[in-house]
Amino acid sequence: MASNAYHFITVWRVQSTLQEVVEVIGNALELPRWWPSVYLDIRQLEPGDALGCGKVVSLYTKGWLPYTLRWQFRVTEVHPRGFTLVAAGDFVGRGIWTFEPDGEWVNITYDWKIDADKPLLRTLSFIMKPIFSANHHWAMRKGEESIKLELLRRRAKTPQERAAIPPPPVPTFPALYKPGTADMTNLFATAK
Repeated sequence: MASNAYHFITVWRVQSTLQEVVEVIGNALELPRWWPSVYLDIRQLEPGDALGCGKVVSLYTKGWLPYTLRWQFRVTEVHPRGFTLVAAGDFVGRGIWTFEPDGEWVNITYDWKIDADKPLLRTLSFIMKPIFSANHHWAMRKGEESIKLELLRRRAKTPQERAAIPPPPVPTFPALYKPGTADMTNLFATAK
């Protein structure tokens, strides 16, 4: 495996329905609201078909470390229990979200196989790979915490119940990024 190649498999278990999980994770434009520690800004560049296949999204993201990433994804496959995306930009690779109902629970798996192409990551991966990997794991732990809070908010029956749910974790080093700056050339424009 090249020093800038990464393969992560993340598993979350949430008390929810399959439909709720699909609605939450499948709506990329809402990520900055419920997972703000990682997703700073999102722009939809192409809507895709009725199921979202072909959708292209531009993202401005970060983890715990004080650097940001600009990338895009195109949804290449959609099925009732998940979807596949292809990434380009500071990340190049693919991600597969899979949702498996288990009674009152849903097991969520994210299989993320990428090459880090941001110059900082590409250059330093040979020595910093454990730190960059820890940064990814931090981001995914924040995602699990955030989706559980989002599911509680969705199920709150009264404004008082909703107000009692804590907000999702916020980004680290907030002064180092500027929201609203995710616009970038559509990396998938030539792939049509």
